[in-house]
This record gives sequence, structure tokens and C-alpha cells, in this order.
Amino acid sequence: MYDYSQQTDDYKRIEKAIHFIEDNFKSQPTLDEIADSVHLSKYHFNRIFKRWAGIGPGQFLQFITLDYTKKRLADSKSLLDTSLESGLSGPSRLHDLFVTFDAMTPGDFKKQGTGLNIDYGFCASPFGECLMAITQRGICHLGFVQKDNKSGALHQLFEAWPGAVFSENSKSIGPFLNQIFNLNKTKKSRPFNLLIKGTNFQINVWKALLQIPSGNLVSYQNIAEYIGHPKAFRAVASAIAINPVAYLIPCHRVISKSGKIHQYRWGSSRKKAIVGWEAAKRA
Repeated sequence: MYDYSQQTDDYKRIEKAIHFIEDNFKSQPTLDEIADSVHLSKYHFNRIFKRWAGIGPGQFLQFITLDYTKKRLADSKSLLDTSLESGLSGPSRLHDLFVTFDAMTPGDFKKQGTGLNIDYGFCASPFGECLMAITQRGICHLGFVQKDNKSGALHQLFEAWPGAVFSENSKSIGPFLNQIFNLNKTKKSRPFNLLIKGTNFQINVWKALLQIPSGNLVSYQNIAEYIGHPKAFRAVASAIAINPVAYLIPCHRVISKSGKIHQYRWGSSRKKAIVGWEAAKRA
């Protein structure tokens, strides 16, 4: 099983660099200035980026510019419909994750997890430390730890399933994380089943997100139109904002129609990092 500890450490530096770029975007800092902001030489900064993303920082940063994201949005006009027609059979979907949903019934919803046994654990990932929770029916939570606040991450999980019985079991979580971020996937990869709790509208939004191929971007309006509620883009944004399973339900691939990458439950810098990382892997 792959150890993501090094990638987690690299990500911390990269996240700080993205923060610096966000805070100083008007002055358009050079790579030397960005590297200096995270106390690294340009040489070491370049090495960390190549180890983490497979490309240098200059090329990576191009993938999160406004010009690039606007182009991806322009290309996404018919992306969802095309994706639905081709499913996961096309070559562009080779490295996408196979995800299925098990939505809770209204009766289960009212029980708020009563009688449900949930194993959870903290693990390293390419995008920092994360918290995952699983049940016998599937993965019910995947979120990233912000600012080393593990207690806050746990609170969100426990609050979502107040009636459940929780057991810390990082050993059972590790293999799932390894498969999620393993890029050498094939069509024979085992699907990930999710146990999701939400309204019908929220579940339809989350299912729509599965149609966005890795490395592509769509707008909130695109999703609203796709689910048949073209004027409900604000409700779509609200549903995306409370996505309970990060990365597997790729809410990071939905951005503003202006091309700005922001509004992410686990921080705008992390969203930019994931968007750039996926674009690098598809380049």
C-alpha cells in the first residue's frame, strides 16, 4: 500500500504557496518570490512540485489561471451530456473513479444513523490529512483536515450522524484511500459505494457531479441545467457546499461561471491544488 505521507508534507508547502499567490495576485509574484514565501530555494520548490504533481510550478500555476479555467468552462458546454452518453467507456475516462450511490431512505434519514456502525480514521493524502468514515453499506464521509484541526473535522462527522456508533479504525480506512488516489486504475477497479444522506435535490446534484471527467471544469449553472432546474444554480451551489464525500464526489470541478476557483468546503487553496493536480495528470 502506497504511503502518502511525503505527498501530505509536500502539499502543506504547496498550499502555503497558493495562499501567497492569492494574497498577492495583483503584484503577480515571480517563482522566486513564491518559493521564498515558503522558505525554499527556487530549486527545492521546483523539486517539491515535480514530486507532488509531476510537473514544475510554472506549468502547474498555468492550470489555475483565469485564462485556463475560462477555456475549460467554454469546452464544457456539452461535456455533461457527452459524458452521460459515453459513460466510462471513452479513453478520457480511463482514470476516473467508479462510484455508486446508496441513498438513505426517508425512514433511515429520520433515524439519523441510529443503529449504524461507522469506522473512521485519519490518513495522509496528496491533498493533506483527511478523515474518512465507512459503514458496511459504503463510504459515508471523506473530508480534509483544515489548519490541523482534527477535533473540528471529527465534530462535522459526528454531527452528521448523531445516532451512529463510531469506532476509530485507521487500518480499515487505509486501503480505501490507497485505491482512491492510485492513478494506475483500470476498468477492472472495484467501484466505490457511497452511503449518502440528503434530500432528493441534493442527491441529484451530487450524482450529476460524477459525470464531470477528471481534469475538466463546469459551472454551477451547467449543473443546474443538467439536472433540469436551470434557475436553481444557487440551490445547486448550496448542495455542492455540503458535499459529504470530497474528491469521490468531485465538487472541486465546479467553479464560478467567471472562471474563479473558490467556494470550497475545505478551502479555496485546496480546491485550486486539486484542480491543478488533476490537470497536470491529464496533460
